[in-house]
Amino acid sequence: MTSKQRSYLKGLAMTMDSVFQIGKSSVTPELTAAVSEALEARELIKLTVLKNCLDDGRSIAEVLAERTHSQVVQVIGRKIVLYKPARDESRRKIVLPD
Repeated sequence: MTSKQRSYLKGLAMTMDSVFQIGKSSVTPELTAAVSEALEARELIKLTVLKNCLDDGRSIAEVLAERTHSQVVQVIGRKIVLYKPARDESRRKIVLPD
């Protein structure tokens, strides 16, 4: 992913609300499955790490990206943005600039 594409996705994510909140149980198989489904449906999602979660946002983002085969767009404080393009070209909602 180029810096221009990452910047474009960051701009889209600014207006989005968080889809998931990650609490003290941190990354569970259920959370991973739910994030994967959300990425299939939306392509770009935002997550919030709650204060009672002991893990830091960067490590959670890396684990989720690895398990869902997505890319970390950004991690700012307790906010995580993940992106995964739809498998089918015709179902893509987000077209990245070249």
